[in-house]
Amino acid sequence: MHSLLERIKAGTLWDFHGGIHPADNKLQSSLSPVVDAGLPPRLIIPLRQHAGPAGDLLVQVGDKVKKGQPLTRYAKGRVVPVHASTSGTITEIANHTVAHPSGLGDLCVILTPDGKDDWGERNGKPDYWNLERGELLERIQQAGVAGLGGAVFPTHSKLDGRGQLTEILIVNGLECEPYITTDDRLMQQYADEIMDGIRVLKHLLKPKLTLIGVEDNKPEAIEQLTRHATDEDVLVKTVPTKYPSGGAKQTIELLTGRQVPKGGRAVDIGIMVLNVATVFAIKRAIIDGEPLIERIVTLTGDSFKKPGNAWVRLGTPVRWLLQRFELQPEAEQRVIMGGPMMGFTLPHAMVPVVKATNCLLAPTQAELPAPGPEQACIRCSACADACPASLLPQELYWYSRAKEYDKAEKLNLMDCIECGACAWVCPSEIPLVQYYKIAKDDIREARAEAEKAERAKQRFEAKQARFEREKAAREARHAEAAAQRRQTMTAAGGEDPVAAALARIKAKQDTPITAIAATAEGLPDNSAVIAAREARKREAEARRAAKLAESANSETAAAPQSAEAVDPASDPKKAAIAAALARAKAKKAAQAGDSAEPVAAEAVAAPAVDADQQKAEVDPKKAAIAAATARAKAKKAEASGEPVSAANSAVADAGSQGDAPSAASEAVDPKKAAIAAAIARAKAKKAAQQGDSAEGDLTANTGTSESAATQSDAPSAASEAVDPKKAAIAAAIARAKAKKLAQQGESAGAEDAKSEPAASAQTRDMTVAKSEVTTSQSDTAASEAVDPKKAAIAAAIARAKAKKLAQQSASTSAEVENAGAGVESAGTQVESAGTEGERAPAEPMQSDAASSEQPLAVAEAPEARAPAADAPVDPKKAAIAAAVARAKAKKLAAEAARAAETAAEDAPSADRTTTR
Repeated sequence: MHSLLERIKAGTLWDFHGGIHPADNKLQSSLSPVVDAGLPPRLIIPLRQHAGPAGDLLVQVGDKVKKGQPLTRYAKGRVVPVHASTSGTITEIANHTVAHPSGLGDLCVILTPDGKDDWGERNGKPDYWNLERGELLERIQQAGVAGLGGAVFPTHSKLDGRGQLTEILIVNGLECEPYITTDDRLMQQYADEIMDGIRVLKHLLKPKLTLIGVEDNKPEAIEQLTRHATDEDVLVKTVPTKYPSGGAKQTIELLTGRQVPKGGRAVDIGIMVLNVATVFAIKRAIIDGEPLIERIVTLTGDSFKKPGNAWVRLGTPVRWLLQRFELQPEAEQRVIMGGPMMGFTLPHAMVPVVKATNCLLAPTQAELPAPGPEQACIRCSACADACPASLLPQELYWYSRAKEYDKAEKLNLMDCIECGACAWVCPSEIPLVQYYKIAKDDIREARAEAEKAERAKQRFEAKQARFEREKAAREARHAEAAAQRRQTMTAAGGEDPVAAALARIKAKQDTPITAIAATAEGLPDNSAVIAAREARKREAEARRAAKLAESANSETAAAPQSAEAVDPASDPKKAAIAAALARAKAKKAAQAGDSAEPVAAEAVAAPAVDADQQKAEVDPKKAAIAAATARAKAKKAEASGEPVSAANSAVADAGSQGDAPSAASEAVDPKKAAIAAAIARAKAKKAAQQGDSAEGDLTANTGTSESAATQSDAPSAASEAVDPKKAAIAAAIARAKAKKLAQQGESAGAEDAKSEPAASAQTRDMTVAKSEVTTSQSDTAASEAVDPKKAAIAAAIARAKAKKLAQQSASTSAEVENAGAGVESAGTQVESAGTEGERAPAEPMQSDAASSEQPLAVAEAPEARAPAADAPVDPKKAAIAAAVARAKAKKLAAEAARAAETAAEDAPSADRTTTR
């Protein structure tokens, strides 16, 4: 460094790569002295005029402020305040267009001057050498001083930190941008104050050497600075005119021959560079106590009538300045803030002057033509030759245009100083600098997002670490509290309950687990588990069997009682109808005397039941009518003085139960139905042991069908579950029996007519009953083809019924009374509904027909419900038998219809008698 200083003092100069020599056009404004622009009627003061965040507002709308009063608060970091440019009133705080290439708005304070221009408190320190370094930096920050060369970087931040390692202080007065002469006029008119500012910086930074660089196109400024630079360590260095020699890196290389590292700063090599206007502002802030509220602005261009330099208050609208300096605009007049190389065109003239505003250029179209349309790059490399940063502009252009920012960064895009030399020499008129600015903004935004994400990550990790610490502390507290509780419980009970529980758990875990053996094939042997499962299944089956046995015993004991205790009140309407029919039939039978014609009519009509009527055998209404018919017959026999058999009594009892709806009978358990059938067979066998009588044969004709109804009422529910095929076969067998019975009845009636011309219908009924027994015996073989067991049961029942009815015909009147009592006990509902039934007219013909149809249909049901155990049914044989049965049934129906017509002729006389 010592040899470098010696070479610098000896007058050595260096050069930088590239550079251009555009026309400087400085004489338009540099020949006239700086004037005061005056006080505008309104000031627009943006809150952020530097490279950093804005401070917090200290004023509100309506506040009165003094000149130099802070409007925002300063803080640590890169925050610098803004001040009132004059005294006045705050009339508005709102967004307004600011001096930026984007033309966007920012928060601004609108100040209306009061014309007094009164200063606020000023606290200058001419004896600055008595102040500490930190106090000096704070005063510079409070004054709002920022870099006035164009970068507006906060000066206090630049001087702090590594600034104390400065060995060479460079005051940049080169001002290489064409048209701009602010620094030139400042050095010409205020050289002594600039030297005072240099002394403040020397006291603050302690540099070994101070250099003032000036281009050789400013002779007056060089003369004034040389005259006032009396310090031995301060040198005024004159350099050749070349653009952009005013750049910080290019100035360092020109005056010291050293280059700033890629991505580094000048302070990294011990050099501090400050603009001459910034040094002047530091002098005003420290020695005079004045904040940065105004600056020199160059107003130049052929459109101005009076170009020159002026002191302009910060916040002054550009429009007012243009009028103040007599702008003579032309069509599509442009106003450029800055120079022609690095400046930008304002969106409109109502933009305020800020700290970075050093020039307002209003050129004519002939003076500074607008750039032509962009054309394709011809790869001439003129841009690379002119680049002062030794970059590759054409490559950066391609990558920036394609937004391949990673490749552009590798080519040191961020080292571009945006001087515009590449665009100035480009023959294709490509706005290269605009591409670079956009790429830089995108890269900075991406970096800001990454930094934001990193900070969020750090905050999250810190939060998680705090949670972990809190969790550990909480668990420690809980463990301590648990230990105290255990100690207390141990002291009270003598044993630690937690330890005891843990011991039990450990003992349970230590219990050996029975391993599953493996077979020879390597598969697990589960025989023990399977055996245990089978044992459990057998135990469950045994329990179910025991429950079924208990239920069967209880149902067997309750079956006789349930057969007699069916409550007819389950359907009052049906009970009333049955009662009315029963009373009508009783009256008819009492007045008919010994005539047995209705009985014969019923016997003849019974075979006429066709398939459709048999399908309706489970109709509850028909069942109720059949029961009522049985009870009416019993009362008729009692009224006429004829003996009533026990079978009729049983029929009456069962008939009262038959009044219940079929829905109840459908829900009967098949086991219960089987028990009821067994009881019926036992009764039939007992009745068969009684004697025979001719009169009993007549009664048997009616009792046979009615006792069949008695047996069919109990197991009627089971018939619902019978296979339809079996039911069809049983119906066919029944129709065959009915047809055969009708034929035998006709033959028997013919013989009786020959032997006894005056024979009554009662004799014919007896013959029909006997022929029915014979038919049931002769059809046993046919029924065995379907189901031998069912056929045997049906035949036995038929024989037992015939014998029982024959024996009961000779019973005494006491038996008749007992049967009547049974009829009364079973038909309680019928008698209770008698009053209502008196209103219903009796219809003997329909009642007799229903009573003759229902017993026959129900009597066939036990055969269909009998369990099949011996031989399976052949479907083909069953179908043939069903077809044969249907043919016989049709023939039998025709004969039964003729017999019914004969019986109907006798019915009107009985009806008339009943009505009377």
